[in-house]
Amino acid sequence: MGVEFESSKWEPNLSLYGFIIMCCFSSIALFPRFFNKSLSLTPSPISPALQLPIDTSSSFTLSLQVSDFIFSFFFFLTFILIFRFCFAAMEGVWSVFGDFEFVYSGASKEQILFSLILGFGSSLLLAPLLAFLFDSIGGHNKACLVFCILHLFVGIWKRIVPQSHPCVWFLTLSSSLATGIFSFAFEAWIVLENEDQGYRLRALTNTFWLMTFIESASLIGSQVLVNWLLASDVDTGIASSSTATIFIAIIGIFCVTKGWKQTPHSAPVKDRRWMSYINIFSDKRILLLGFAHACLQFSIAIFWILWAPTLVADGREVHLGLIYPCLMGARMLGSTVCPWLFCGSSSLRIEDCLVYAFTVMGLALSIVAYDYQEIGVLVSLFCLFHAGVGLIIPSLARLRTIHVPNELRGGMISLSLAPANAAILFLLILRGYYQNIENSTMVALAALGLFMASGSMHLLKRLGKQPFGNWHKS
Repeated sequence: MGVEFESSKWEPNLSLYGFIIMCCFSSIALFPRFFNKSLSLTPSPISPALQLPIDTSSSFTLSLQVSDFIFSFFFFLTFILIFRFCFAAMEGVWSVFGDFEFVYSGASKEQILFSLILGFGSSLLLAPLLAFLFDSIGGHNKACLVFCILHLFVGIWKRIVPQSHPCVWFLTLSSSLATGIFSFAFEAWIVLENEDQGYRLRALTNTFWLMTFIESASLIGSQVLVNWLLASDVDTGIASSSTATIFIAIIGIFCVTKGWKQTPHSAPVKDRRWMSYINIFSDKRILLLGFAHACLQFSIAIFWILWAPTLVADGREVHLGLIYPCLMGARMLGSTVCPWLFCGSSSLRIEDCLVYAFTVMGLALSIVAYDYQEIGVLVSLFCLFHAGVGLIIPSLARLRTIHVPNELRGGMISLSLAPANAAILFLLILRGYYQNIENSTMVALAALGLFMASGSMHLLKRLGKQPFGNWHKS
């Protein structure tokens, strides 16, 4: 008598989604209530540049801190919801739909590999030039406008040109340039806008974690939109996704052109020399900060390239579409930890938090690289990794506010990504064309990069004990 085996796809427990959502919104809702309990008249041992003058009156301190928090939620939240949602939604549709479109159109493995190499190569060569250009003209709102226009071009092209067209690689080039702009333009714009409005550094700190939170939520929304469009018919869904991209891009263009206007920042001629990139990047603190950012982005890129092959190894069947929201939810949860760590009486400095976060993320990827593990263990490690990402991204943004002049922020972010893009490009060539490296080795290199980033944060903390000037005294 034959034995029949039933194969079932692994999927996360539905209660996990509710747990993540409850934790995120509980963290946000409870923070103002317990905020006064965490206040201390003695400044916490954070970086000296962040020790802002405070009044000796506890009531004044409380009102100052709470007003900053309320400002972040009600003033800049409108700004973030409009712009960040539009931008993240466009990026999300491309990131969720991009690989699927290539596979559905019959693209070979070599063509998909070439698409990845073209994307990282264009980001390596062109994104820093664009960042320097927009820094020099002082118009990061113009950079956001170019981002929307590129996605509008991609959406229109997909509607009128078939995927098999020889010039289809222009889509990859345009999308990669848009991703490069997305990595620096919005943060640089929001920081300059904060400075123009004359608000304090604490308000900007809250804005950073809100940006990460809303971006992650927008990526989940993009996946929901894509799945809904594909529910009835794949061909119709692909066409509808292009229409959705066009619609969101038009909204973004309208908001940028008719909404907030950035005041141009043009430094006097006598100040241009000391504000040059050569002098700025001679600062060890900026180099360490850029190195940590490069290691983080390298590990994130390696993760998104290999997370699906790792889960489906050995023929395992997994609902990848149900795991993606868990990862983004973990990232949202990690971002909500930031105000608890940085706005209260925590004994940890930012650099200390980053040392621990980078180390934990490195250990998580080390376990993944050592063995495939069970799917549940892998998903738990992936969620832990993304929770660390949600904590680290706004923390690095806060450190950039301390050490990097606002006018050069975009160029610093983009230039720090160049080593990461170069390393990914090199590994893709080795893996795709020469088969000289295994997936586990690539994950191990990502873990090594995170450990090195942890070391750079430790060195940054030691340098922080020395006297230095803060670019942004409040």
